[in-house]
Amino acid sequence: MPVTRPRIGVLALQGDVREHLAALEESGAEAVPVRRESELATVDGLVIPGGESTTIEKLLRAFDLFEPVRERLREGLPAYGSCAGMILLADRVVGGTSDQTTLGGLDITVRRNAFGRQVDSFETDLDVAGIDGEPVHAVFIRAPWVEEVGSGAQVLAAVGEGAAAGRIVAVRQGGILATSFHPEVTGDHRVHRLFVQIVRESLDAAPGHDAEG
Repeated sequence: MPVTRPRIGVLALQGDVREHLAALEESGAEAVPVRRESELATVDGLVIPGGESTTIEKLLRAFDLFEPVRERLREGLPAYGSCAGMILLADRVVGGTSDQTTLGGLDITVRRNAFGRQVDSFETDLDVAGIDGEPVHAVFIRAPWVEEVGSGAQVLAAVGEGAAAGRIVAVRQGGILATSFHPEVTGDHRVHRLFVQIVRESLDAAPGHDAEG
């Protein structure tokens, strides 16, 4: 029997936590904030919101969550990172601080603050692989972009026009999804629905997992 309502955590240390929780709930998940290792242990997937990647890294370490999250990702926990979350899930970062480390999991190289400062934030429409219907309206705020994609990762979207045309802004590798933009602020929950489906598929494929009706 397939899982219908997975339990998905939102890392609640910085960023649009409430917006992600609401989007996940409306997308068919049970959404919970995660600030402790005990809470992390109960979730079937994890969202890492935007914010400031080095600050989130420091908070992860302050809350003794950095290694537990990294370990669960290595064990196959599905994850979705938006903006700074993409940086934290990338294996390699350009333009970061000298001591910056990431959780990893995506075989990509990202450039931090690639689109510029806060005043350079912009919006555009994107065709995103795996999302049907009209283009996704994407909001970029001090966003990264993907400079290199390894053999294990799949490009889902790139900017179609303007000075940033061709820049990769959405990727997936197995159960890990990442976007440079912030879908939680637009009211369009299709990216979150895609992630909920990824989590469901992961649970359905897991041996011995008890399905929930």
